[in-house]
Amino acid sequence: MTKNNWNTKDDYGRIARWLHWGTALLFLLAYCAVYYRHWFTEKQTAENLVALDLHLSAGISVAVIVILRIIWRLMNVQPTLEAGPRWQHTLAHLAHYVLYAIMILMPLSGYLGTGRATDWFFLFEIPMFKDTWLFDTLVWDYLGLTFKEFEKPIDFFHKEIMGAWLVWILIVGHAAAALYHHLHLKDRTLLKMTQG
Repeated sequence: MTKNNWNTKDDYGRIARWLHWGTALLFLLAYCAVYYRHWFTEKQTAENLVALDLHLSAGISVAVIVILRIIWRLMNVQPTLEAGPRWQHTLAHLAHYVLYAIMILMPLSGYLGTGRATDWFFLFEIPMFKDTWLFDTLVWDYLGLTFKEFEKPIDFFHKEIMGAWLVWILIVGHAAAALYHHLHLKDRTLLKMTQG
């Protein structure tokens, strides 16, 4: 690999940037697909199910990319934070940990609470959680719950708590912080993830 694929103390490398922007585009696809499904299609129509499969496919892809992002992050040096007060650096670190937690919890809760298999980008099928040995062992045998009983709180968490407002607050906050650094502080925070 060439040197510009790896992070440096000054910038993120090409791979980190691709993983970052790929995650952002997949989140956008997931949201567009699910809102299109709810606002513009009738339940259980072919169009409705295609939008659902796009939503599920994007979500599962986010989960895979997040795992790759974490591995890549552990293998690389992280660029130095721009000069600023200690509280700002602490808040930036905390925000990144929360974003990573969200990028793990959203796809995981979506998969666990989905009552159908996923036709991953119309290439192959991923079985729903209910049809796995893990569901049988952990949820059915150990917890004694049916899928409907298990799905209800998972679905509420995924849709009403995370998806409806928490993810949007974090995404908007993340973008606003990057723009604040770029436009107001005029430092290299945003440029580290856009140039290389």
